[in-house]
Amino acid sequence: MSGFQWDWAFTWDVLPMILSAAKVTLLATLLGSIFAIAMGLVFALLRRSKSRTLRTSIYWVVEFIRSTPLLVQIFFLYYVMPEFGVGMSPLATGVFALGLHYGAYLSEVFRSGIDSIEKGQWEAARALNLSLVDTYRDIVLPQAIRPMIPATGNYIIAMFKETPQLSAITLLEMLQIAKIIGSENFRYLEPFTLVGIMYLLFSVIAAYGIYQIEKRFPKEGFSLK
Repeated sequence: MSGFQWDWAFTWDVLPMILSAAKVTLLATLLGSIFAIAMGLVFALLRRSKSRTLRTSIYWVVEFIRSTPLLVQIFFLYYVMPEFGVGMSPLATGVFALGLHYGAYLSEVFRSGIDSIEKGQWEAARALNLSLVDTYRDIVLPQAIRPMIPATGNYIIAMFKETPQLSAITLLEMLQIAKIIGSENFRYLEPFTLVGIMYLLFSVIAAYGIYQIEKRFPKEGFSLK
């Protein structure tokens, strides 16, 4: 039973390594979130295209991404795509996979947010002879963003908790470092506990930040100019 006793000296020794790996985890989450939001918006707008062929194509692309496991997508991008001349580093692969996967989910969030805008707003934009770009930028998106914030935040937090899957392509994020420390020292209690605490801490901070953004965001929207 001695192996289950907490060793504070060992904890302080391994903490800097786990904190260093946390930077990789947070970077993958940050870049993946930016890419996911961009892809989600692109997918959502394309789903509203006047072209039925384009709408149908994007629908099936989004459904395919949503219906296949993230880990399969990570493996495909890292191990299969180089055979077609497209090779990326573990971090770039992880960011692309996370962004593409969660972008598919966010596209539905963004599409529902855009659809929630009253029909009269679109008619007013046409009456003012606004272009489609101006309509989205000045009228639709500023009003649609606020109701999309909670769901978007939840998906970003979920993405953060999915980053351990990137260890499958040798990315040294927090969980992978904890596994290495445990295998080298035959002590898993401290590193895994520290990683669990950090995931909890970062998730709580992110949830609080998202709540504050939603609370402070003007209900009437804002200008994107």
